[in-house]
Amino acid sequence: MADDAPHAETRRRPPRLLNPGVGRIRRKLILLHTLFSISLATSLLLVVRSPIRDLISTHEGRECVLALAAWQEDPEQAREMASGIRIRRGSALDLAIPSELAVRARAKPGEIQLGVSFSGWPVAVVYRADSREYLASAVQSRVAQTAVNRLYLLIIAAILAAYGFIALTLEVLILPRQVYAPIERLRQADAAVQEGLREAEIIPDDQIPNDELGEIMRSRNQSIRKLRDQEQRLEQVLDHVEVVASELKRKNHLLETARQNLAEQDRLVSLGMMSAGIAHELNTPLAVLKGSVEMIKEHPDDLDDERIDLMLRVIKRLERLSESLLDFARARPPVTERLEIQPVVAEAWTLVSLDRDARGVEFVNCIETHLTASGDADRLTQVFVNLLRNANDAMNGVGRIEANAEVAERDGAEWVSILISDNGPGIDPAVMPRLFEPFASTRLDAQGTGLGLAVAEGIIKEHGGIILARNRPDGGSTFEVMLPRVRVVAPADGSEDDLLN
Repeated sequence: MADDAPHAETRRRPPRLLNPGVGRIRRKLILLHTLFSISLATSLLLVVRSPIRDLISTHEGRECVLALAAWQEDPEQAREMASGIRIRRGSALDLAIPSELAVRARAKPGEIQLGVSFSGWPVAVVYRADSREYLASAVQSRVAQTAVNRLYLLIIAAILAAYGFIALTLEVLILPRQVYAPIERLRQADAAVQEGLREAEIIPDDQIPNDELGEIMRSRNQSIRKLRDQEQRLEQVLDHVEVVASELKRKNHLLETARQNLAEQDRLVSLGMMSAGIAHELNTPLAVLKGSVEMIKEHPDDLDDERIDLMLRVIKRLERLSESLLDFARARPPVTERLEIQPVVAEAWTLVSLDRDARGVEFVNCIETHLTASGDADRLTQVFVNLLRNANDAMNGVGRIEANAEVAERDGAEWVSILISDNGPGIDPAVMPRLFEPFASTRLDAQGTGLGLAVAEGIIKEHGGIILARNRPDGGSTFEVMLPRVRVVAPADGSEDDLLN
C-alpha cells in the first residue's frame, strides 16, 4: 500500500500546461480557435462593410441635396452650414458630371438630382435654365470615412476581446478539466499497460468524465479487463496442457513399453512356431534314422544298399532343413552384378529336376536370352529353386510350368518382371494372406519345410525387389518376381559401374 500511494497521487495530479502528452493537443486547439476568430472577424467586416458604406452614402447624398437647396435660397448662409461640402457651378464637362446625371438634370431644370460622381462619391446636381449652367455639390471632407474606419477598429477590438476572453476561459477553466486531464490520464494508463503496471492500467471511475471521452475510457477499461481475463484463462489452459502433455508422455512411455512387450511376445510366438515346425520337420527323418540304426544294431549283417540310400536321403533332407533355417535367420548382403535371367531360371529347374521326381512335368522357359537384371546369381537361383519346387510339388509331379519375363516401367524406373506359372490346383485363399510367413505351408511333410517362400521373399527384398503371388483364372498359380533392371554399385576401387542392359 505504501508503494501504491505515490502512484495514486501522481494519477490524481492535474496535467502540467507544458506536459508533452497534452502540449500538442493544446497547440492544435489554440491554432484552431485563433483561425476561427480571425475568420469570424473577417467575415463580420465583409458583412457590415456594404451596409455601412450604403448608410454613409445615403447620409452624404442627403447632405449634398440640403446644401445645394440652401445655396439656391441664400448662398451666404449655405456657406456657413455646408462645412465639408463643396459647391461649384459651370458646364457638365467642367464639373465632371456623369452624362446620365447631366441629362436628368437638364430634363428637369430647377430640380435637384442626386447621383454618383466618377470617383464614387455622392453628388447633387441642378440645371439653371436662365444661365444655362449646372450647380453641383459634393462631399469634400473625410469625416465620415474616418468614422467608418473607427467603427471597423472597434469591431475588430471587440472581436479580439471576445476571443481573448473565450480563449482564456477555455484554457483555464474548461479544457484542462474536460479535455487535457482525461487525455493525460488515458495516456498514463496506456503507458502503464506497456510497462506492465497492472495496478495503474485501469482508469478509476471518479476520473472518467460523462462525455465522449468518458465513453472511450470506459470502453478501454472493459477491453483491458477482458484481455486480462483471456490471459488468465490462457494461463489456465496452458497449465492444463502441460498436465495433459505430462500425462500423454507417461502414457506414451507405457504404450512403448507395451509395444516392446508385444514385439517380444511376437518374437516368442514366431520362435515357438519355428520350433514347432522344426520339431515337426525333424520327427520324420529322425524316426527313419532311428529305425535304421536300430535295425543295423539288431541285424548288422542285413545292411543293404537300399537302406544306405534311404539313410543318405534322410541326412540330405536334414542338411536342406538346416540350410533353410540358416538362410532364414541370417541376412547376407547380395553380391550385385549384371546377370542374364534365362540361364538363372534354367539352372534352378535343373536342380529341382534332380531333387524331385519331375519326369511328368513339362517346363517351358520363354525368357529371352539376353534379358538382364541386377542381382546375385547364386541367391536368385535359390529363389527360383524354391518357386519351381513349390510348383512341382503342388502338381504332384504332373503338369506344366512356364517361365516368362518382360520389362516394365514403374515410377520412372525400369523393372524386370519374371513370371513362374503352373497349371496346378492353385493357392488356398485362406493361406494367401500369410503365404510368405515362415511355416505357412499346409504341407509340413517329407517334402516341404515351410521356409522356402519366406527365404525367397527375404532374398528378393535384399535385392530391392518385390515378390507377389496370385491364382490364375484358368487354374493354377503365378509367382511374379520384380527386380530392378539397372542398379549402380560401387566397386572396390571406388568407381561406379552402371549396370545397364
